[in-house]
Amino acid sequence: MRASRLLTILTTLQLRGRVTAQALAEQLEVSKRTIYRDVDELSAAGVPIYADRGPSGGFALLEGFRTELTGLTAEESDALLLAGIPAAAADLGLAGAASAARVKLLASMAPQARDGANRVADRFHLDPVDWYLRPRPPEHLRTVARCVWENRQLEILYESWSRTARSLIDPLGLVLKAGRWYLVAARGKRELIYRLDKVLDAVPAERSFTRPANFDLAAAWRANVERFEADLRRATARLHVAPSALDRLYRLGDAIADPIRAADPDDRGRREAIVPIESIGHAAGLLLGFANEIEVIDPPALREEIVRRAAAVIALYRAAPPA
Repeated sequence: MRASRLLTILTTLQLRGRVTAQALAEQLEVSKRTIYRDVDELSAAGVPIYADRGPSGGFALLEGFRTELTGLTAEESDALLLAGIPAAAADLGLAGAASAARVKLLASMAPQARDGANRVADRFHLDPVDWYLRPRPPEHLRTVARCVWENRQLEILYESWSRTARSLIDPLGLVLKAGRWYLVAARGKRELIYRLDKVLDAVPAERSFTRPANFDLAAAWRANVERFEADLRRATARLHVAPSALDRLYRLGDAIADPIRAADPDDRGRREAIVPIESIGHAAGLLLGFANEIEVIDPPALREEIVRRAAAVIALYRAAPPA
């Protein structure tokens, strides 16, 4: 670990020039005192590092010195593709490794190529979490990730919508979608998706498993998502939509919003569309947020459910507020 940290300090100084002890400590997630000890160790080994004091000071290498020691550790190699996704790297416990891998990779590049890579990093940032939400890594994410890396079977206690049960699974891959982590896994001959925040317990098994040679995580994820959405939305509803609702249709999801946008407006700008719905209760919850801007024409059960919920809201707010 110390050797990897010393190499990261060396390549960081080679790449960036003068760097403060505080910046190095934050990058490597250690104390400033540890950085000072590491710099002393590098100096004792013959690396020409000098320090400038003062507000604009820091550590730097003697001009002209360059090392070719830019080898990646196994953990840094695993983290390399996450170097541009800091939220995912942090959730997986690989933030330090991803940062070190990026530094070593840049240090190994020719100056012109390095400038191009830095330009991308300076001009593109990925924030995978939706608005008004804070990232909360699932409790067992790192345990699950370790089993994915090691091809190790995993015993989980999972809370689905219908029951809570234990299962022994082969964890095949992790997916971060809209700030939420999912696991694609095999259970027997079935391929399933698990929401990691619904995993109540995760215990690595002693046995490993053989990963399917032709498994494609991206393709498997797309196929499972398409099947899941198709299974959910088997019913339909006919809606009248006012033009004032169009700029907020994204709240309903594309399966509902797209048919509405594609419908021809009448002389008042209202649109009529038949859209897929998951259930009467789920659709009522979505559509109530649009008040009188979206009217359900069919099915009658959905109209009745919206009337029932609206009446409950009216009764609540007509009553005197609690003291």
